[in-house]
Amino acid sequence: MRAIDVHAHLVPQSLWRAAEAGKDWYGYRHEAGQGLGVMVGNGKRTAFSSPKVRFTTDERLKDMDAQGVDVQVLSIHTPFFGYHLEPAQGRQLAREVNDEIAGLTRQSPQRFAGLATLPVQDVTAAIDELERAVTVLGLKGAELDTNVNGEQWDEPKFLPFFKAAEAMGAVLFFHPQPQHNFLMERTPRDGLFNSLGVILDDAIVVAILISGGVLEACPDLRVCVAHGGGPACFAMGRLDRGWQSRPEARRIPQPPSAYQRRLYYDSVTGSEEALRFLLDQVGADRVVLGSDWPFVSWHPSPVAWVQGLKSLSQEEKERILWRNLEALLDLK
Repeated sequence: MRAIDVHAHLVPQSLWRAAEAGKDWYGYRHEAGQGLGVMVGNGKRTAFSSPKVRFTTDERLKDMDAQGVDVQVLSIHTPFFGYHLEPAQGRQLAREVNDEIAGLTRQSPQRFAGLATLPVQDVTAAIDELERAVTVLGLKGAELDTNVNGEQWDEPKFLPFFKAAEAMGAVLFFHPQPQHNFLMERTPRDGLFNSLGVILDDAIVVAILISGGVLEACPDLRVCVAHGGGPACFAMGRLDRGWQSRPEARRIPQPPSAYQRRLYYDSVTGSEEALRFLLDQVGADRVVLGSDWPFVSWHPSPVAWVQGLKSLSQEEKERILWRNLEALLDLK
């Protein structure tokens, strides 16, 4: 049985080369310390919790083999989106990273597919780079943060971007920045910014895409949300109630729950019970394998975890592990 992982991060080799040379990388500066040290930029500090972020391609492939993963869909480690940069510099970062990811997919086309990063602080530049990434580099779409410098994705300025992505058939994978979400401001204790803050951001972007009319305006848009969409599907009843009772919530012609099956969700839910609930809400054809490589410790692997779940049928497991992504990303 195949296994295709939609949620596999990459820290660019150009970043490590800059760090070794003592140079900044698009405004990010490396500070030596425990483990791999930290990157400092945009007023934030990003530590690396896994030594695998420095793996060579051969080491990554060996790790994939050990986990039973046939294909990784590569995307940049989210603290390095670079949305805060001036548009020209953000575009340069995106082009450099996308060229690197495309190089890996050309080197090992049977093992890697790729998602671009985009300078979405400039919508026109983002559309141009997405088109280059998809039509020239052969990438499958783009990874996006759950907001753009505090702006939400249902702002009218972003609609041309979604229309362009829809026309290209590009897959958009939404993933929040784990150490930079709003829960960090409320409490930094107990790692809640990661265990809880991340999935709250996932749920917010699901709600924004639905209630803000993005999915209504772009019915063929291909979107996948990390971490099972967080608690979004669990909250659909409340979103529906708001749509029914609050005039300001009626920006869409149908209740929010009518749109939840237009999205895809990865399997990084944290428990079998949560994954079972998600499957019951959206259907097995809308859930895909994710590992959050290399930041989640799987014992022994995300593939073995799905295969061992007793509440899932064999057909559900096959859909999650490879069938859904093979079709969505055209990986046959």
